[in-house]
Amino acid sequence: MVRSRHGTEPLAAEGIGIVEGDLARPETLPSAVAGGYDVIYNIAALYRQAGLPDSVYHQVNAVAVGQLIEAAAAAGVKRVVHCSTVGVHGDIEHPPANEDAPLSPGDVYQVSKVEGERIAREAAARTGIEVAIARPSGIYGPGDRRLLKLFRGVARRKFVILGDGRIFYHLTYIDDLVEGFRLCGEVATAAGRTYILAGAEVPTLNDLAAMIADDAGVGPPRLHLPVWPFWIAGAACEAICAPFGIEPPIYRRRVDFFTKSRAFDISRARAELGYAPSVSLRDGIHRTLAWYREQRWL
Repeated sequence: MVRSRHGTEPLAAEGIGIVEGDLARPETLPSAVAGGYDVIYNIAALYRQAGLPDSVYHQVNAVAVGQLIEAAAAAGVKRVVHCSTVGVHGDIEHPPANEDAPLSPGDVYQVSKVEGERIAREAAARTGIEVAIARPSGIYGPGDRRLLKLFRGVARRKFVILGDGRIFYHLTYIDDLVEGFRLCGEVATAAGRTYILAGAEVPTLNDLAAMIADDAGVGPPRLHLPVWPFWIAGAACEAICAPFGIEPPIYRRRVDFFTKSRAFDISRARAELGYAPSVSLRDGIHRTLAWYREQRWL
């Protein structure tokens, strides 16, 4: 399901059917899901974008989840796999966190994702449709640009670490995540369950940067700077830019990258789904850097 068919020709060429729909326009959902489907994967979301009111996040990431499940149930769909995020747990005080760890969302995106999970469970109970919830950790691999700044900064020896770099940063390689989604959609006992999907290794930020540097053939980042000046600068930039819908050059969420630990326990997914991440962190980094080079981004 896409909001516009523009640019979908490569998908159609692979034999993938395309339907138009938009989570921000719930009236489009019934026809979009009425294709005789067995499983629907809701991996759409509004991520962090400057200048948007909280109500837009609430509609796309929360309210529309229930509307999609309602439409799917009416169309005879057996199961909906809803993609949430490990961000619902916020900063992990006692790593690694499992699915029962406290929910502590830290921004509007994470708050809306918590609400989306609640609405998904309520819609499942109301309609009788099966729902499984997946919480991925940081996603990387060919096709991703969100972590390009990290990889490029390290490869070009321009990456500066704020703080001591000892926080955990747990990643999920895209191939492993896709397999996790498939299992959530096909394993019978996944109905009504929530699963953290993440890689098998949990590096510190220092370790991750060193591994990227090693594959890039450069030395690891050595410069560490204090966090607080950048956090204050981020808050000031947000206050100035947000009213004008401008993406701030630095914001507090980016600074949080260096201060909040993200380390997770995937035991439930292993035991109940048979989830077994097959791409090592070193191999995933190598594949990602290779793809960035192909795109001439390094």
